Amino acid sequence: MEQLLHYVWKHKLWPLHALTTTDDRLVEVIDPGLYNRRNAGPDFFNAKVRIGSTLWVGNVEIHTNASDWYAHGHDRDSAYDNVVLHVVGNADVNVKNSRGDYLPQIVLEVPSAVKEHYEELLHTDQYPPCYSIIPNLSRLLVHSWMAALQTERLEKKTEAIRQRAERAGGSWEDAYFVTLARNYGFGINSDAFEEWAQRVPLSAVGKHRDDLFQIEAMFFGQAGLLNPDAMSTQHRADALADDYFCRLRNEYQYLAHKFSMEPMDAKMWRFLRLRPQNFPYIRISQLANLYYERRSGLSSLIECKTIEDIQQLLATQVTPYWQTHYTFGAESRHSEKRMSAASLNLIIINTAIPMLFAVGRHRQKEELCDRAFDLLEQLKAENNHIVSTWQECGLEAHSAGDSQALIQLKNEYCDRRDCLRCRFGYEYLSRGEK
Repeated sequence: MEQLLHYVWKHKLWPLHALTTTDDRLVEVIDPGLYNRRNAGPDFFNAKVRIGSTLWVGNVEIHTNASDWYAHGHDRDSAYDNVVLHVVGNADVNVKNSRGDYLPQIVLEVPSAVKEHYEELLHTDQYPPCYSIIPNLSRLLVHSWMAALQTERLEKKTEAIRQRAERAGGSWEDAYFVTLARNYGFGINSDAFEEWAQRVPLSAVGKHRDDLFQIEAMFFGQAGLLNPDAMSTQHRADALADDYFCRLRNEYQYLAHKFSMEPMDAKMWRFLRLRPQNFPYIRISQLANLYYERRSGLSSLIECKTIEDIQQLLATQVTPYWQTHYTFGAESRHSEKRMSAASLNLIIINTAIPMLFAVGRHRQKEELCDRAFDLLEQLKAENNHIVSTWQECGLEAHSAGDSQALIQLKNEYCDRRDCLRCRFGYEYLSRGEK
């Protein structure tokens, strides 16, 4: 109920009759204020309301019941002393601030049509719940909301990258490697790849950068994949009979001692229902090759100006041993096992472009942020169930920018039933109110 009151106040969906305080003073809302959704403090800042003959400029707090003011401790918090109006659904008590002053209150009625439409959005079994109005939305509204969602998604990824840099002692180079590795997990193994990448000491690996064998030894060793005790009986027997595995294992034991490295728990890796092409062995080998060929560095990415530049930079294949193997000790038909074009585009969408945007924000270089948006528009839309669902409703995705916006819409709004913050939800709720 409180969220709905926020919505009605924010969008000024006042009842037809005049607003009055609980002690019968006339209220005119000149400006509802700036919505404070994320931070501590009152719900709306810098509102302008006329109560009786007096113009007040200050904050507005909203509650379902007036007694929530006391339940939340606002009567003891000086941060709420600048509240000039308490908006409630039920005025069950009068309220005072920490100075002992009584606050003016109004009971705000939610228009019946808004309440009815909100209940429809919350309880419909159809997905998305606002599907019926999608075909009738204006192109301008759709375009503006998709652009905002695209920015939101890049901002969210930027925050994740910033946190990785912080955990890496401020190293954006390390943050890029961890982000790249995470997206090599393609969902199923993303968490495992991030854990692995955080355990790979790039400063140590860099000292052996010209030796692909040693790079693979450290990469596979830190992944816990050179530990026979973590393998099934048959896999352990195959691995221990394999010369390359034994050489890697011996080399890793030496390097782990030299650099005080501790491997991750190999049980984190998922193999069930994975195509062999996506096995962690294959993806780690591809990353090792990319690192060895000096194409996994942040400076190289920043130099890329086009999609083709990034594709050439990040296109990779497995190292020689893995051209005839999917697991240790079990030979397979020869294949270079290059990363597919579709997988490469996902790496660009989820790693390269967000990294350019994040670095642009960090270094205050707008040209990098603009390049990120331009590159998203140049790539084709992703082909997944989220995009397909919206297309069935009449909302087409013409570029990767559009598909990223639709993923953001589903994850952050539809799945959370947060229709009150969604512009499509606003249109649905406002039917009959305009």
